[in-house]
Amino acid sequence: MERLRERLQTANRTLTAFQEVVVNEEPTAIERDAAIQRFEFSFEACWKAGKQFLFDIEGLDIGSPKGVLRSFREVGVFSGDETILGLQMADDRNLTVHTYHEELAIEIYGRLSQYYQLLYDWIDRMNNRMQ
Repeated sequence: MERLRERLQTANRTLTAFQEVVVNEEPTAIERDAAIQRFEFSFEACWKAGKQFLFDIEGLDIGSPKGVLRSFREVGVFSGDETILGLQMADDRNLTVHTYHEELAIEIYGRLSQYYQLLYDWIDRMNNRMQ
């Protein structure tokens, strides 16, 4: 359970950093790229916290981000729509990590505020279930 608490704390820290850059409506290319990078490490921290939560609280050992997202629907944390958004978020994260195309970066940047809200809600719900 201590590992889960550590992972949730890390996720909270990354989300604070992500929030700082997601609110800029007209970012420069550097600001946009920084926001995407913060999205990447926030996603990473949140899915790993989710993996640990599923293991410690639900007794599930899931090894992939998409598997973790689907499992959160199955245990009643995510709605179907949130799961669909989460799976799109995982796909976008994979695209940003492995390739760089400016058009794609602009498109993904436009979805970052939705992704921030989903990640924030996800961590908040895990914290609430632990209390």
